[in-house]
Amino acid sequence: MESTIILGIIITCIAVSVIGLHLSPVIAVLFAVVITMIYAFVKRYPLSMLNEGIMAGVKPGIIPIFIFILVGALIAVWIKAGIIPSLMVFGFDILSVKFFVPSVFIVCAVVGSAIGSAFTVMSTIGIAFFGIGTSLGLSQPLIVGAIVSGAVFGDKMSPLSESTNLASAVVGADLFEHIKNLMWSTVPAFIISLILFTFFGLTNSNATIDQIEHVKSILMTNFNISWLAVIPILFMFLCAWRKIPAIFTILLNILLTIVIMAIQNDHFNIIEIAKVLEHGYVAHTGNEEVNILLSRGGIESMMPTVALIIVTLSLGGILMKLELISPLMTVLAQKLERTGSLVLVTLFSAIGVNIFVGEQFLSVILPGNAFKPVYDLHRLKPVVLGRVLEDGGTVINYLIPWGVAGSFVAGTFHVATMDYLPFVFFSLLSPLFSALSGFTGIGIHYQEKK
Repeated sequence: MESTIILGIIITCIAVSVIGLHLSPVIAVLFAVVITMIYAFVKRYPLSMLNEGIMAGVKPGIIPIFIFILVGALIAVWIKAGIIPSLMVFGFDILSVKFFVPSVFIVCAVVGSAIGSAFTVMSTIGIAFFGIGTSLGLSQPLIVGAIVSGAVFGDKMSPLSESTNLASAVVGADLFEHIKNLMWSTVPAFIISLILFTFFGLTNSNATIDQIEHVKSILMTNFNISWLAVIPILFMFLCAWRKIPAIFTILLNILLTIVIMAIQNDHFNIIEIAKVLEHGYVAHTGNEEVNILLSRGGIESMMPTVALIIVTLSLGGILMKLELISPLMTVLAQKLERTGSLVLVTLFSAIGVNIFVGEQFLSVILPGNAFKPVYDLHRLKPVVLGRVLEDGGTVINYLIPWGVAGSFVAGTFHVATMDYLPFVFFSLLSPLFSALSGFTGIGIHYQEKK
């Protein structure tokens, strides 16, 4: 009862602050931290316990935080070197204006499946697609929704994905059996998302050839447009194929990009490059819209995201240390008898962890450990639980404004989470098809009787 009351107060506080008062998610989560600390003081928990909770909560986010910092630097040098502008120019020539949005969704899905990292897809070709779509006059939240949906689909279906490997490991399932079983909810969500992106993309497609040519001429005048731009992309695929960790992949890509700049530019200045890495790239093209679009990146640009992640993970660590989350999931798990109800509650638990803890991996680990014995009791195969954890945990983190993934997307594209959320069709549909699977029995596999 205490867990229910405290978590209810916290979610109400965050919802009123972010949605009602339009406050920054950082401030909203800080309010929640204060509420949790007041509860700990009333219960006479030692202050050292709160410190331990904060440290335990932040620890899983150290690697993602470092990756975010490097991504900020990568975006800046990719614009400076003309890589993102080159991809934009090539995209103008290849992609159809009429079917631009669904094309973005498909390409991001394919690349994500090959690379196995949604963050990498969004921060590389995602930025280029965002630039093209904005130049075409399309809705920015819609473009971000297509990019995120495709990247998340690819991440979810890739054997190279950290989150997919984690889910299969937590439930004790074979990786490829897990991916195969994901299709029961993933494929329908993908198909309907494609239909929706086609419909919304068509209704917002009003760009003219003159507009496209004007933007292309600005890019070609102010940046080095060259096929050398594909080298860093191919290098990213090579690193994914060799299973090189994301941190080293991005670092090597930054170094490769700097080498390309040195080859292209006779007046190469390492001090100027260092400033771009730290402060980001500032475009001076003579066109205000293009300047706004391509003035981004840099380590500094990721600091608000880093602050939000640290505060959110601290709150999650305190909640776990005070044992306000696990007892609620345990009680729910013990009272479920029907498969449909079990799947539905597991989905809500994973979504709840995303909301309260804000960390993608923990939204898989905590419900996975809590519900695994119950799924075994129902003789359900581990792949069933694995799919539910992915549908309620992995894909939902991109929709939480204070979540690790949600704050990354908002910081990368400068579009608020609540603005692009309605257009991330794939993440919204995945839990629905997972719940439908539980109640209909489609895609539900049982263990053989002993």
